[in-house]
Amino acid sequence: MIFSNNKAIYLQIADSLTDEILAGHLTPNNRIPSIRDLSAQFQVNVNTITRSLEHLQQQEIIYNQRGIGFFVSENAPESILEARRRNFLNNVLPEVCHQMHLLDIPVNEFINIYNNQRS
Repeated sequence: MIFSNNKAIYLQIADSLTDEILAGHLTPNNRIPSIRDLSAQFQVNVNTITRSLEHLQQQEIIYNQRGIGFFVSENAPESILEARRRNFLNNVLPEVCHQMHLLDIPVNEFINIYNNQRS
């Protein structure tokens, strides 16, 4: 994984794991890879992975079964979608609208591009 300078690495790893949950590669109530396996996969220190998992656990995306490992929470996919939608509507979309206004991009042009991307 190539990390961006715009966001903490542990958050980028957490985002990658939530992407895997949304894609169905990590499913509710199933174990996620071990800290050591994730450390090797992302080529980062185990402490960084631990911090990522703690972040996801605080959000109730994953849970820990002591001595066994971390598991995907039952409602993780729905929670992730809700949080990402809220972030998009509150943070990303207003900036897109602002830029469209500044650049004088008509809504119809945006809709055409959107529809072509979905095809």
